[in-house]
Amino acid sequence: MSINLKKEFKYSLLVPTSMGVRITPVNGQPVHSSDTFKMQVTSAETNVASIASYLGLPVKVLTTFVKDSPISKMIKSNLKNRHMDFEGVDVEQGDPWGYRHQFNIADSGFGSRGPRVHNDRAGEVGRTLNVKDFDLEKIFGEDGVQIIHLSGLIAALSPETSKFCLELARAAKKHGTKISFDLNYRASFWKGREAELRNAFTEIASVTDILVGNEEDFQLCFGIEGPEAGGGEIEEKIENFKEMIGRVKNKFPNASVFGTTLREVINTNKHLWGAIMLSDNDWYVVKPREINVLDRIGGGDGFVGGMIYGVLKNWEPEKWVQFGWASGALATTFLTDYGQPADEEMIWSIWQGNARVKR
Repeated sequence: MSINLKKEFKYSLLVPTSMGVRITPVNGQPVHSSDTFKMQVTSAETNVASIASYLGLPVKVLTTFVKDSPISKMIKSNLKNRHMDFEGVDVEQGDPWGYRHQFNIADSGFGSRGPRVHNDRAGEVGRTLNVKDFDLEKIFGEDGVQIIHLSGLIAALSPETSKFCLELARAAKKHGTKISFDLNYRASFWKGREAELRNAFTEIASVTDILVGNEEDFQLCFGIEGPEAGGGEIEEKIENFKEMIGRVKNKFPNASVFGTTLREVINTNKHLWGAIMLSDNDWYVVKPREINVLDRIGGGDGFVGGMIYGVLKNWEPEKWVQFGWASGALATTFLTDYGQPADEEMIWSIWQGNARVKR
């Protein structure tokens, strides 16, 4: 076992996030030709946390809300429905041009037509996340948290949220809470802030225990050489990814777990889905297997959520990546951006390739 978790805790998992809503056309249609849409609550970080919360572990969300907003009320109801505690200040909207929750306008694609996503984050209230609005000594010292999951989406959202995530990482380290960090690089967030964000991300990664990212994340966040181009055989591609993760480990030796997913898109509704994880000095590989995809958004978050759940349950590392792979596959079968497992068996059945009816 490579991660020793704090034994006394109120929360298994803590996630800071900026909550928003996703607007999706029905029946897999594109946005521009649709007149009927479904609106749902979303954020990448609560997508991760949903695996643990639906499977019965105590989860807490740190966020911020727009005061008296009907969208805010919808978000709070959704988090309660997902069995998550939440804490966050209610910020005055100001005026009709003031704060609001982000909008994610996305279709799911279908067959040969790929999904398209448009982010509308003007006036996003989550950009105001500030450490002064939370009692970190109570959260980490009195209540106790086993793992905090940080995302590069929040760390790069604004200068305020960068400081917020840095302070959370420092407080977690001080109180023995383990840190998970999914880099989630976004070029539009980094534009004009490259040096500032590289410093912040490097400090967070230096104290992280579980570090997740794809080849672009590691290259663009830290300048680490990615996997060699080419290599038609999957075994060669996997070896190239292993070499890259090895370079990441050399730069961030505090981390004991490194993970990344492997995805090849055959068409919108059929992917080859795999994963690689390094725990201490042992490699665990799930070679890409074909999965059917209803909606791909949230699959990577599901992988991270399942892997973290395995760590929280004190399973052997081999099961972390297996459960993560299957949790990611599960998430792609839901129209929500997050998987909603009924029980562990539902996820393990996906890993085993057992889609038979359960009576």
